[in-house]
Amino acid sequence: MLERRPPLPVTPTADADGSETGDVPFGALEPSVGIRDWLLGEGARIDKAERMLEGLAERLIEIGVPVDRASTAIDTLHSEYAGVGRVWTRNGGVTVRLFPHGSRSQEAYLRSPFAEVHQTGRWLVLDLSETPDEAYAIVPDLKAEGYTHYVVAPLFFTNGTQNGITFATKCPTGFEREHIAILRFIMPALAAVMEMRVLNKQLDHVLRVYVGDEPHRAILSGDIRRGQVTRIRSAILFADMRDYTRISADMTPEEAVALLNVFFDCLVPPIEGEGGEVLKYLGDGLLAIFRESGDDLGGAAKGALTAAQHILAAIDEANALHQFPVPIQAGIALHHGEAAYGNVGSGSRLDFTVIGRDVNLASRLAKLNRGLGEELLMSKPFVDFLWGDPVPVGTHVLHGFEEPMAVFKPKFLRPRKRD
Repeated sequence: MLERRPPLPVTPTADADGSETGDVPFGALEPSVGIRDWLLGEGARIDKAERMLEGLAERLIEIGVPVDRASTAIDTLHSEYAGVGRVWTRNGGVTVRLFPHGSRSQEAYLRSPFAEVHQTGRWLVLDLSETPDEAYAIVPDLKAEGYTHYVVAPLFFTNGTQNGITFATKCPTGFEREHIAILRFIMPALAAVMEMRVLNKQLDHVLRVYVGDEPHRAILSGDIRRGQVTRIRSAILFADMRDYTRISADMTPEEAVALLNVFFDCLVPPIEGEGGEVLKYLGDGLLAIFRESGDDLGGAAKGALTAAQHILAAIDEANALHQFPVPIQAGIALHHGEAAYGNVGSGSRLDFTVIGRDVNLASRLAKLNRGLGEELLMSKPFVDFLWGDPVPVGTHVLHGFEEPMAVFKPKFLRPRKRD
């Protein structure tokens, strides 16, 4: 949504140089300092950005700044959207809007006052009674809702992102000079707190996207030393695409990525819908776990089996809708055992990866699918946690394992239709 550029040689708000302190009215300086202290203390620790915006507006009102609307526009580092907007109003609370990647968000940004304040580095103060409707896309809406004065302040973060905050009032006289001075006075603290919160959120999201929920929590908690291992008892699901090498042989890299993305769209939602967690993408496949929960040891296996059945149904549907260039099949293996995360690597370059005997066994079991002509296979340790009578498909030696494994398949490969 908002442009990402190299850091600009300006102050955090581009218009707070200390002179605003002299414009803060007598008696308002101490409570203004109180707002800055609140931002740097409690405000920085509030769990949701919406609550911080609401708390700021309420505190400004308490010291006489007639804020009736406040909004923020924040650039994000997110796989699904480019920015997030939050709007607080005195009567409506806070609403949140996500701006997807693409030209529509960019066009909306260029029609907004944020584009101007980012270009000039200066605050924009609008008397709406004298502002033409066509000046900015938001102006007609502000007028229709009864606002009289609108202030837009740029927020330049140290990582080069350009963000912003706005304040609007319905007061007939608008914002007075002293009100603007108070806003300028608190802005450096607000910018610092918002940047800290945004960067923490981005770090959390990016780690979760690339390494998964449990590894990202472990990394953020300090488990980054080489050799550290974390073990989790769970149902393990391994799935990959049949004949991916042959299917993708004549594809461009872009076409191969598009193929994999459609394939994973068939896999991931059923896994997450049953409480599973994707730990690793492995080329044309993935590894997921379903954690044991309390005393319900069969719940993880049931969730994994249900997810696998829905995966096969989703691939059937995608094939029927011709979402793949050719019909696609998957091989799925289900096992129950121990998934282990380990920090492996050398020097300052480590990988938080999934290792262990049971992970390897699930992978070997998945390769058995093709030889047996089956889409879904389950190990004996997995079916021990299931109710019902799975169908035996023999005892097989898995590559790399000396002891043969009894292997089964479910009676129903797809979800059973309800009567």
